Amino acid sequence: MNIPFQISHPRNYIAGVGSALVDMCLQETDDFLTSSGAAKGGMTLVESSFIKDLLTKTIRKPAVVPGGSACNTILGIGKLGGNTKFIGKRGNDELGTIFENGLKNHNVEPLLMQSSLPTGHVLSIITPDAQRSMFTYLGASSETQPSEITPELFANTALVHLEGYLLFNQKLILSALKAVKDAGALISLDLASYTVVEASKDLLEQICQEYVDVLIANEDEARVFTGCNDEQKALKILSEKAPVAVLKVGKRGSYIAHDGKSVTIAPKGDGSPVIDTTGAGDLWAAGFLYGLIHGYSLEKSGEIGSACGFEVCKVVGATIPDEGWDRIRSILK
Repeated sequence: MNIPFQISHPRNYIAGVGSALVDMCLQETDDFLTSSGAAKGGMTLVESSFIKDLLTKTIRKPAVVPGGSACNTILGIGKLGGNTKFIGKRGNDELGTIFENGLKNHNVEPLLMQSSLPTGHVLSIITPDAQRSMFTYLGASSETQPSEITPELFANTALVHLEGYLLFNQKLILSALKAVKDAGALISLDLASYTVVEASKDLLEQICQEYVDVLIANEDEARVFTGCNDEQKALKILSEKAPVAVLKVGKRGSYIAHDGKSVTIAPKGDGSPVIDTTGAGDLWAAGFLYGLIHGYSLEKSGEIGSACGFEVCKVVGATIPDEGWDRIRSILK
């Protein structure tokens, strides 16, 4: 079914606002995950010392790459050829340099403030089922002040993508949302984690009603937010909260709803094994939002998102190799 929908916007930038984090992706056993105390598939806020101590208990070396939910999405849009910028706060340290260089290498304009705290980082434990469970030290990113997110940051911006993790800082996310609307840009929000939704349901309801144009959730986040186990009913509820609603259902694909209608997006696959789901939802959002802002239909945008989400699952971490991007770009032609 073809749902008539197209974003026509005179501006061409897509911006991201979120935590400037460096991902440390560690492949380990379920027993190791259990001993760490993590909730499988969830996100736990910790101190830097906790991550450092946990790394002493493994003989494996983590892969270190730029990360953070909104950042992963913007990195993907940059690799697709979109005009992008990322707003966040880094530390004046080696991890901060790794983060900023990662943005530039993905054709993303860094609009980064600096803090005396260390750059935030995430230990993502990847178990044999390819599920990732995260311990997050926010570090410098936690010092971003509401007054620092101004409408001027979003000049020439068509859409601003926000990560649900910002819901933990109510003053910051409300300030960011107001700044984006004052700048005349659209807003997309990825719910990020079911643990975030559990802690922030009332605020989330308010934000969706007042600000959000594109709402993106996976099945766990949608279930917690809507209180509904039935996917189609959950999708309908999500679609009542924003003009465009997305429900991702992992290896089964995704659903997109707009104006009382919905479409199913088939999953991509070529027989390659799923190695790691880190960044899968973020890269899905990258392809989808790139498609929307560049005039593709909802269905085509969903197809691009599905391809991005599949390619990132073939590797450890949220960085798709060049050959993967070549396959994705072939869909755009």
